[in-house]
Amino acid sequence: MKLLNEILGIKYPIIQGGMAQIATGRFAAAVSNAGALGVIGTGGFSAEQLRAHIRDAREATDKPFGVNILLLHPEVSELVKIAAEERVAVVTTGAGDPGSYIPALKDAGALVFPVVAAAALARRMERAGADAVIAEGTESGGHVGEATTMALVPAVVSAVNIPVIAAGGIASGAQLLAALALGAVGAQLGTLFLFSEECPIHDNYKKALIEARDGGTTVTGRGSGAPVRLLKNRMARDYLTREKAGASRDELETFTLGSLRRAVFDGDVNNGSLMAGQVAGQLDAVRPAAELLETLAREYSAARERISGSRELAL
Repeated sequence: MKLLNEILGIKYPIIQGGMAQIATGRFAAAVSNAGALGVIGTGGFSAEQLRAHIRDAREATDKPFGVNILLLHPEVSELVKIAAEERVAVVTTGAGDPGSYIPALKDAGALVFPVVAAAALARRMERAGADAVIAEGTESGGHVGEATTMALVPAVVSAVNIPVIAAGGIASGAQLLAALALGAVGAQLGTLFLFSEECPIHDNYKKALIEARDGGTTVTGRGSGAPVRLLKNRMARDYLTREKAGASRDELETFTLGSLRRAVFDGDVNNGSLMAGQVAGQLDAVRPAAELLETLAREYSAARERISGSRELAL
């Protein structure tokens, strides 16, 4: 099976995650120019803002880029319509079942890659006509499932005959190699790109990421059925305290209302939602996206060479 870069005609087998309120058109274009597939997020944007971001991206790159459609978005039908009208190259989807939207997107020439957290959903997406699926493990930042990437990816690979893209816990070349060894054709990365100079998050957010250590993230919302991984801070601790005390889902949603915006735009590292994956603790500097990807490629080659020189197992 071809690797993702061969499927998409890009340099690296890497997709940038469609991070809500972060993945703008200009940011997606910068990632595409660096050799991966940049993706515009729709979380926090209106339908008409999506159209503007797509056109911004087209002004800034001649490379392929994609759009992530958040299926819980109140304007989801309009988002799909705009993505089809603008004939974006790739559409990824999250937080739901995109089956009813896949035919229109494919008719417009888009490749459709739904994010899945279980093999059963992956099989359903294959039947619905998805071109590939993104198997996202619980190590990732933002909304998460239960299965780890190491367990989820091979289960999904065994369940479907379409390409599988790994996500969650991948920010080095060795981790990319491991994902490919599990049967994936590439990887979707989010947290790594938060460390890029081009990422439009507040400098305080980036500083918090740099200072994060091993074990620096937690998951809120497991009890209410809306788990989200983020950096540990005052807001996360207060949320978990309220959750443990039995606060309702509505009360918790009211408590976190606007928290992502406070992190991304205001740089409030105490009361903002600093979404990030578990790999945040292994990254320690902000660099251009192209440099981050070049480092990933060098690490991948070194890890592959190291493994190829290993002794065979005596079984």
